[in-house]
Amino acid sequence: MNDLQWGPIGPPQPVPPPLPPTRVDFTGNRSEFRKMVTKGAMLELVTFGFYRFWLVTDIRRHLWSNSAIDGDAAEYTGRAKELLIGFLVALAILVPIYLAYFLIGIEFERWQGFASTPLFISFYAFGQFAIFRARRYRLTRTVWRGVRFWMDGSGWAYSFRAMLWGLLVLLTLGLALPWRDASLERYKMQHTHYGDLRGDFVGDGWQFFKRAWWLWLLSPVALVIFPLAPFFYAEFRAREWRWWLDGIRIGGVSLSSELPHDAFYGLYWKMIGWWTLLSVVFGLYLAGAAGLVAAAGGGLSGPDAIARSIPLLALTVIGYLGLALALNVVMRVYLQHDLWVKVLETLEVHDIGAAADVQARGELANALGEGFADGLDVAGF
Repeated sequence: MNDLQWGPIGPPQPVPPPLPPTRVDFTGNRSEFRKMVTKGAMLELVTFGFYRFWLVTDIRRHLWSNSAIDGDAAEYTGRAKELLIGFLVALAILVPIYLAYFLIGIEFERWQGFASTPLFISFYAFGQFAIFRARRYRLTRTVWRGVRFWMDGSGWAYSFRAMLWGLLVLLTLGLALPWRDASLERYKMQHTHYGDLRGDFVGDGWQFFKRAWWLWLLSPVALVIFPLAPFFYAEFRAREWRWWLDGIRIGGVSLSSELPHDAFYGLYWKMIGWWTLLSVVFGLYLAGAAGLVAAAGGGLSGPDAIARSIPLLALTVIGYLGLALALNVVMRVYLQHDLWVKVLETLEVHDIGAAADVQARGELANALGEGFADGLDVAGF
């Protein structure tokens, strides 16, 4: 019996075109977010700030769970208790450092200026360590399609790099900042993983410099002429965000952004507007409180009237806490929620299929970095 040989039928099939980029959709409700942070700020007030760990966790869950890539939303699995424990452990390390500096300042007043230099260096080193480890913690609590992000690498190695780059930025009056940001982001991304896919960062300092060099050149003018400063800072942040997003790679997956240069103008000016309005309200409140105490026979006079009047001091503290609470809510609505939404609106994910067969890897990280971030007031989502 003869073997049958099958030849191709018709012309060869063309290679299918690449899939169009995937959009990132945000489905959250702004009013719901505002109510959440308002309630959280009030609870922060009555718990002397300790509720912030629960509020930060709620904010991340809201933002993560309402950010959908290719129809699937991310999940944040971090817990407030982890942040609290990380903060307490960090305090156990930081408090002796604060105490040692305080005692040196009292016992050896002439050494106080000398002691401030190593104190600043040590806090800067701890701050950079916190930035790296806090990002590691957040990544290991971020899950998409059942697979967790994770991160390896050394927080102290990152801190050492950041200190060297910081010295170079100082010596070049800020000119080396784009290359610093590119180098440090490359280190972080090359130690970032999604399952068995490894991250990378392809942005370079020259690209960033070309986008923002004129802002660096004109920054002294913006510092002198106040109305220009918010525009310059908002312009810089928008260009930085777009440069950063364009450089991110996870395996074969890449990101791109069309974030306009003026995307954040409105957000920062709204913040300034609210700050001005609330400051005026606070000033009127203080004037009314002083008048009320004086009418009650408080006998207010002189620049130290607040310090000498217990009722007025109490009313001032209450008003100040109310001002801080209101500013906290405004900041979180505009500079966390609204900024997050504006960035996602312009974000596209390319070759999402490269993450289809990813396998889970990595282990959870502790929240020590987040604790240092709280103890040193290092910002971060």
